[in-house]
Amino acid sequence: MKRNIVIATVAAAALIGGGTATTFALSGDGESSSASSAQKSSVQLKDDGGARGTEVRGDDRYDDDRYEDRDDDDKDDRDEDARDAAEAKAAKVSAADAIAAALRSASGTAVSAELDSDDGGLVWDVDVLGKDGSTWHSVHVDPGTGKVLGSHTEKDAEDAAEAGAALKGSSVSAADAAKAAAGKGTVTSVDLEDEAGGKGAWEVETVSAKGAETHWLVNLTSAEVTPGPLDD
Repeated sequence: MKRNIVIATVAAAALIGGGTATTFALSGDGESSSASSAQKSSVQLKDDGGARGTEVRGDDRYDDDRYEDRDDDDKDDRDEDARDAAEAKAAKVSAADAIAAALRSASGTAVSAELDSDDGGLVWDVDVLGKDGSTWHSVHVDPGTGKVLGSHTEKDAEDAAEAGAALKGSSVSAADAAKAAAGKGTVTSVDLEDEAGGKGAWEVETVSAKGAETHWLVNLTSAEVTPGPLDD
């Protein structure tokens, strides 16, 4: 798996005191050099086959392409919400427990965790900054059993320094942030954000029973949960 640091700029000025926020996350190309990563998740995803909803017929009001486009968009939104709800429900292992499992496999500080698909299965992808301050570990955890499926390690001192600076003075871990936001819904991701103004926060995404996604910001020192940035 080739690791890349993703630094995504988000507009969070009105939410955490002004400035531009930078999100630290790790992503890969879906392949891993670790032999143990060949293990498949116990939670396999179902392909919906691209099924489409029933079209409305016999009413000229729906002949306009605008109505068809709107209906398609609404159906796509409903399908995505249903898929998100199903995936969140299928994850028996919480974000906090997945982070704990990853840290037992790779010592350091968890910087992000995301419920994601990998080779047809659902996995927790947890990114850990090693204790040496320059090593990154990407650890896949089975969301059904809590078992570590595989991991990949790389050296990147520059990105590690940025993440370390964002965490400086913090007392709330990624697992703490996941637990703090758990009352808002099923936690599906935790990411470290660093504002240009110097303030940092954990951004946590939750999914409701109906599949609605909501973002929250968790304070790095108090664990206070506040509304986060809206989706684009």
